[in-house]
Amino acid sequence: MEKAVFLRKIYSLRKKIYFLYQERLRIERLKRLEKELSLSGYHYIAGIDEVGRGALAGPVVAAAVVIKEVDSFFVAYLKDSKKINKIRREYVSQLISDKLCDIGIGLVDADTIDRINIAQSTFLAMKRALRSLEQYPDYILVDAFKIPYILTPQDNLIRGEDKSISIAAASVIAKVYRDGIMRKFHEKYPLYQFNKNMGYGTKNHLEAIKKNGISPIHRKTFKGVIIDKYKEIKYPKQKSLYE
Repeated sequence: MEKAVFLRKIYSLRKKIYFLYQERLRIERLKRLEKELSLSGYHYIAGIDEVGRGALAGPVVAAAVVIKEVDSFFVAYLKDSKKINKIRREYVSQLISDKLCDIGIGLVDADTIDRINIAQSTFLAMKRALRSLEQYPDYILVDAFKIPYILTPQDNLIRGEDKSISIAAASVIAKVYRDGIMRKFHEKYPLYQFNKNMGYGTKNHLEAIKKNGISPIHRKTFKGVIIDKYKEIKYPKQKSLYE
């Protein structure tokens, strides 16, 4: 019996050591690209990610983050925002904001998305995020997509949040920022439970559209939100995203 308990403790300890080793490798991989670019002469490297691209309602939001000290302790907390629960995500977002980081946010509302399409809106949000940084970057790392019509050197990385500390940080910032917007929209349009679905096409959200029609922040050109099929509820004219 004592031997079995001892062996279980040894096994548990080995699992913890292996996890810590893998986590250390992950963190080093996250920092590697920014360090290599810095050694190549780039000093203001921005990572960009977006959130809300596939939602049926609300804006698409992009965040650009320049991490001025890649060895900061908060790096260990960085992962793709979808892999972090809500409470931890907001904590990590605050850590990023409190550290030596330059953060830019860009958003494009639903009306503009309907007018110019989601792909162009995503690129527009990214460009707005870059322009809102304190200093325009000399190198850009983008999750998945290459931004058209910019002269600054850039790399688009598939699963960039696993390969770049800056993109991982941008992923968290964009997610937390957009979630905050959607919670405010829930207060104005409670029928759709935006505080839970964040504008995405969940079963309950689609049922709410069929039952109640659409709100002013729904994307009328998206599948699942069909303007000629579902009536639009008349709300007071909205002047901004935050009213």
